Amino acid sequence: MTQLARTFRSTARTASLAVAALGTTAGLLGGFMAPAASAAEPDQPTYDNYVALGDSYGSGAGLSLVDDADCDRTQESYPAVIAGAVKAKSFKNVTCSGATTAEMAKAQGTNPAQLSALSADTDLVTLTIGGNDIGFTEIITNCVVGSFSDPTGSPCKTQYNASGSDAITTRINSTAAKLTVSLEYIRALAPKARVLVVGYPSLVPDDGKACRPGVPFADGDVPYLRDVNKKLNQALADSAKSAGAEYADTYTMTIGHDMCQNEADRWIEPIETKLAPAHPNRWGQYAMAYGTYNQLRK
Repeated sequence: MTQLARTFRSTARTASLAVAALGTTAGLLGGFMAPAASAAEPDQPTYDNYVALGDSYGSGAGLSLVDDADCDRTQESYPAVIAGAVKAKSFKNVTCSGATTAEMAKAQGTNPAQLSALSADTDLVTLTIGGNDIGFTEIITNCVVGSFSDPTGSPCKTQYNASGSDAITTRINSTAAKLTVSLEYIRALAPKARVLVVGYPSLVPDDGKACRPGVPFADGDVPYLRDVNKKLNQALADSAKSAGAEYADTYTMTIGHDMCQNEADRWIEPIETKLAPAHPNRWGQYAMAYGTYNQLRK
């Protein structure tokens, strides 16, 4: 574990509370990284024109300081933190709750295609996408419903394997192909940009341990959902590599901070919450910002 990661684990909650008191996340990451950096580490990166693309995990859904209610886009999103950290002169955040890879190239309601935010001057792009392509909300709903009738089994896994092969794995493979196409468009529209595909954080315990009744997934479905989480991230990483982009890992650092943890340690909200269920809270968004920034420093 790097010194940056050790510092993050020990100070993330304190730093985030301080930011909440100040009412802004804009300068958080840059200020946080400074004391953690060593002479052996690269200088803090800066970018002039940053565009953030993606879904609700990128928009900061459910959090405060809302910029766009239709897209549930907030100033507590990881792109907002990154924009401050890289001292972006221009920051276009077009992330939108519910977005799929299709919305990269077509309108989502009254919101134009996300790719339209790119230009030849764009020098940094982050993209978190894929969860809605595989049916994230549907999967969570079906797994919760299934747990009511078979709490100690794996009804959700059984449902998605009813045809003899795993339907979600098929969806993930399809999503990877779509992402590769989106990344090719990004490269064409923003040829000078550094492009980062930002993965999804750890949503359920990495050890596969169930946590009923706090999070109503059947015992056998927790390791199944963990594996879905990991498979999707691996597909995103592979697509990024094949398209000449980079992948920012947010899963590893969020292990132990999933939706099953107590409130003090939880960076992902549980199913029953006043925020966005199964989504990063303020600390989770900060963790995603850290993972993204850590990749930018390489």
